[in-house]
Amino acid sequence: MNRWTATESDDIGGTVLSIDDELAGPVAALAAAIPPSPPAVGDWRTRRATIDGLYAALAAAAPEDGAEVVDFTVSASDGHTVPLRLYKPSDVPGVLVVYLHGGGLIAGSIDGYDHVCRRYASEAGVAVIAVDYRLAPESPFPAALEDCVAAVRWTIGHARERVPGARVAIMGDSAGGGLAAATALACHERAIGPLAAQILVYPMLDDRTARAAGDVAPFLTWSADDNVTDWRAYLGDRYGTDDVPASASVARAGSLRGLPAAYLEVGQLDLFCAETVAYATRLMEHGVAVNLSVRPGAFHGFDQFAPGSRLAGKAFADRVAFLQSL
Repeated sequence: MNRWTATESDDIGGTVLSIDDELAGPVAALAAAIPPSPPAVGDWRTRRATIDGLYAALAAAAPEDGAEVVDFTVSASDGHTVPLRLYKPSDVPGVLVVYLHGGGLIAGSIDGYDHVCRRYASEAGVAVIAVDYRLAPESPFPAALEDCVAAVRWTIGHARERVPGARVAIMGDSAGGGLAAATALACHERAIGPLAAQILVYPMLDDRTARAAGDVAPFLTWSADDNVTDWRAYLGDRYGTDDVPASASVARAGSLRGLPAAYLEVGQLDLFCAETVAYATRLMEHGVAVNLSVRPGAFHGFDQFAPGSRLAGKAFADRVAFLQSL
């Protein structure tokens, strides 16, 4: 049985977990597009090639959009030049969203996410600033974080200068969601802000996630081996030790008080489900306003691989509504 079309059942035959019906076809196509044998733990090169190939295919299949786009750069704290891409909606925006792409910290780019950012700008009516942050293992922690902090710093300054009263939020999915959470924490600690919100879509939050729950394991499109490989690439010698700082893996943070309001979303069939729910709970315990959505029947990246499904449509509408409420 294909591991992405299996159904888990309880002792009396009742269905416990299954993939949403509309996602079954796209996930089968995904399975056909990746290598038949999973790469070994530590093989980030194969994973990068696979991820970037999938993103390119998704971008090519996306409808064209005529949003106005401006490319420019800012400097990170270590002097690195960070490419940014600004997507302008048709009206003057009241909200600017710094968007961090996915890719497991080792892959992805603003080009691969161009269609994603265009859609948020056009349908939510917000300005989107995509960040082409540095990737591991060539540039391990804290390179990506510093690139993202530099983007937020510039965006907040730009918003105050050009649009009085504008709000700035940070958003990302998968590894980008984890980076968004880490950037929100770093900006709070460095008094960079204020940020209006953090939008974390199936975020990669905890470097200690090295195995999946037994009932979810058959459905994973992002495996524990993938997670270990990419965290190891990002953290280097710190991986697997107690020396990993919260600015790298926010699940390790001692206090979350004072962080911006959060929207968190994850599929129930996602390796990141438990850590996302745990982080949302800790945010609430520390006085942060939280909107949490757990999508039954959804796997990691479900909205990208099945954008026309009802589940993806509902998820996108909920994110847009949250952005428009800021």
